[in-house]
Amino acid sequence: MGILDGSTRAAELQRRPVRMLDPRRCRFRGAAGFAVLPVSRCCRSDVLGNDEFGGRIRVNARPTIGVLALQGDVREHSGALERAGATAVPVRRPDELARVDGLVLPGGESTTMSRLLVTFGLLEPIRERLAAGMPAYGSCAGMILLARTVLDGRPDQEQLGALDVVVRRNAFGRQVDSFEADLAVAGAGDHPVHAVFIRAPWVEKAGEDVEVLARVPHTAEAGDAADRIVAVRQGRVLATAFHPELTGDDRVHRLFVGLAEEDVDLEER
Repeated sequence: MGILDGSTRAAELQRRPVRMLDPRRCRFRGAAGFAVLPVSRCCRSDVLGNDEFGGRIRVNARPTIGVLALQGDVREHSGALERAGATAVPVRRPDELARVDGLVLPGGESTTMSRLLVTFGLLEPIRERLAAGMPAYGSCAGMILLARTVLDGRPDQEQLGALDVVVRRNAFGRQVDSFEADLAVAGAGDHPVHAVFIRAPWVEKAGEDVEVLARVPHTAEAGDAADRIVAVRQGRVLATAFHPELTGDDRVHRLFVGLAEEDVDLEER
C-alpha cells in the first residue's frame, strides 16, 4: 500500500479506535506537537486537532466530571456541572472513577460516606487519583472527607487527606441551626454568593499552601460563626462548607470546572 494523503488517513483514523498508551490516556498531536490526553477527552466528535499525517481529527472539549453517587445531592450537582460546561456522570465503582477528569463529593453524612467509600472499594482509588493530581470539589460533608484532619468525627472515620486543613464537623450546630448568608467568594466574581449552610463544617486551621476563598461575614445571624473559613482551595482541590448546588448559582461549579479544564488541556510533548 502506498503512502496515504492527510485527508485519506484522517478518514481511516475516524473508523479506528484511538490507540491507548495507558488505561486513562491516548496519543494526540496538536499544532505544536504530541500530547497525551485522558480517555474521556479522546472522543473524535468534539475537538479539532491534527494527526501525525496532517489530517484533521477531533477530541472532546468538555471535561468529564464524576459525582460520587453514594449519598447527597447527586442530581443537583450534576445539573450545575452540566450548566457550567462539563459532562457529569455518577461514580459508584472504581472503573467509573478511572474514566473521569475530576470528582465532586457532595454533601451528606460524612461518617456514613466514609464507610460507603470502603464498602464500594472507592477509598484507596480516590486517594490514589487525588495524589496523582485529580481535580476534586467537596461541599459540606465532601469538605470533611477531603480534609487531612477532622474534629468531632468518629474514631474510625476515614479521610482522603487532599486538603491541608483541620475541619470541625457540624460546627454550625444541629439541623435547626442551619442558616443562609451572602459571601464574597474569591474567584466567583464580584457579586456575593448566596450560601446555604446545613449542619455545616468550618475550617479551624488552614495550611500555608491552602488559599482561603471565603469567610462568614460579621452579621447578627452569624454569631460565633463570624469570620470562620468556609471555602478553600489547594491546587486543584476545592471545598466549601455550604451547598451551592441548592441555589441555582453555578459560579462555584464553574470555578471547579475551570480547574478541571486546566488539568485536561493539551500537555505539549
